[in-house]
Amino acid sequence: MSGHDRSGSADRHGGLPREPRILPLGTDGILIETADLDESLALFGALLAQPVAGILDVVPAPRTVAVRFLPALLPVSSLLSVIRSLPSSRDAATEGRLVEIPVRYDGDDLAEVAELSGLTVEEVVRRHTGAVHTVAFTGFAPGFAYLSGGDPALAVPRRAVPRTHVPAGAVALAGEFCGVYPRESPGGWQIVGRTEVALWDLAERVPALLQPGMRVRFVDVTASTGDRPDAAVAPADGAVVRSASTRAASSQAASSPIAPPPRPDRALVVDRPGPHTILEDLGRPGRSGLGVSRSGAMDHRALREANRLVGAATGSAALELAYGGLEATARGDLVLAVAGAPVPITVTGPAGPRPAVVGAAFALDDGDVLNVGAPPRGVYSYLAVRGGWEAEPVLDSVSGDVLAGLGPQRVRVGDELAVGRAWAESVAAAAPDVQRTVSAPDEVTFLDVVLGPRDDWFTPEAVELLTEQRFTVTAQSNRIGLRLEGERPLERLVADGLPAELPSEATVSGALQVPPSGHPVLFMADHPVTGGYPVVACVVGDQLDRAAQVPIGARVRFRVVPGPDLGRGRRGDRQDDHLDERLAAERGTER
Repeated sequence: MSGHDRSGSADRHGGLPREPRILPLGTDGILIETADLDESLALFGALLAQPVAGILDVVPAPRTVAVRFLPALLPVSSLLSVIRSLPSSRDAATEGRLVEIPVRYDGDDLAEVAELSGLTVEEVVRRHTGAVHTVAFTGFAPGFAYLSGGDPALAVPRRAVPRTHVPAGAVALAGEFCGVYPRESPGGWQIVGRTEVALWDLAERVPALLQPGMRVRFVDVTASTGDRPDAAVAPADGAVVRSASTRAASSQAASSPIAPPPRPDRALVVDRPGPHTILEDLGRPGRSGLGVSRSGAMDHRALREANRLVGAATGSAALELAYGGLEATARGDLVLAVAGAPVPITVTGPAGPRPAVVGAAFALDDGDVLNVGAPPRGVYSYLAVRGGWEAEPVLDSVSGDVLAGLGPQRVRVGDELAVGRAWAESVAAAAPDVQRTVSAPDEVTFLDVVLGPRDDWFTPEAVELLTEQRFTVTAQSNRIGLRLEGERPLERLVADGLPAELPSEATVSGALQVPPSGHPVLFMADHPVTGGYPVVACVVGDQLDRAAQVPIGARVRFRVVPGPDLGRGRRGDRQDDHLDERLAAERGTER
């Protein structure tokens, strides 16, 4: 099959193509191309209806379904057999529940939408409320759903200049999609109205009101008076199962002021937080259907090591310090350890300062001051405490997600980081000499990548350039992604059969997404769930810890390695095995 062949023998009864095009998504994921949204939702629904051990996450999109899996538990050949055996038809009996959302059509862009569509304002409202939309996929923010199936006449472009603030509850249009902003955020969609319904409510067992496969109908309440009407969530038979107004009320109640917690008797009181210090554990896997990425520690290995040193469970939360810089005072007697980037550590007590080392547990007496300096190499260090840091979990994790705004916020001056009394084993023996080497600013770090899923959107020269040149990590890098800049940008292929833009599809940690500038962004822990720029390659999963520790100003090079065996050439008909041969001996770092 050609690298640009998007054909397949389609099942005219509404099923998936008999031979769908399946593309690699790193070493533990695949991307299945479908003919349209109905086929995506058919596959998505079938996978949910028949759970398979070893599948971690399933993310539908308008033209694809992404599946993340555990290769050790579910070999890719077995996964492909499962997918081919799934029922593929989708009828009214399997359609998602119907959600009715009341809308006051008084949006700032309503008149402009009418002008762009050649309709009157009244006709825009009539057509918008007359359609039954389908939740195609989620992303952008927790609870934000991309709704398809609206009236084609309302397919209007995004605003030329995005707004810096779009209010929560704004109902908006962009291209073929409609959406409701679950919280205040920037945005460039055309706002036609507003709703009071809570789209995202952490007080609920399932926080997101809208999930892939559900159906949505908007109800015009512009002229209504009195109390806000309820929004009904109903299955296909019309029976109401939940009132969305209750969700809004519970959300307001959950955000109302509460009495401050009692002052902890054991804590670390922050005097200076450093450039970016935040609490992280191993994250929230399997939440993509809610529009939430995994998040969690940037360097899993270092987090586990810090916890091992103090006898805590390896997945416990630790303070993630980017470039060090933390100064804090102990309240009570504490046992701590640091792993990851090799930062200088000083403890100052009544007898004066004394050093501590990365890779060994150390004690703080009540009133001692801890000072963590900047690392000469690497980025992230992890500070674990015996007994564990106390924090309220959000979706079963205490990780702070900077993109989604979930979990703890970054540490500030005056914060009191409470220490718990979780069960712990004996403090581990010191192991400073086995701390993994991390990148220095003057080194080049090699990262293995699997080409795809969209390497065929780039010229052969661009794919070679991906491995031939060095990319510098720029100052715009953060937990969302490393922004890379090479001497020459990666040029996109212009060819018959390739659309001008890629429909949004799932993204993963390690994805090298290439915007129009041609300079890749390497998605990291807090990446968006979906994206609209092509991904040329994905970094091998066990090297994401290494990637996270590349400091600003340092350089990386990529080396192509084989991806999962999908039963045919992993890059279509493109012959570029010479890349593997040329770089086969290059590993680790070089100066």
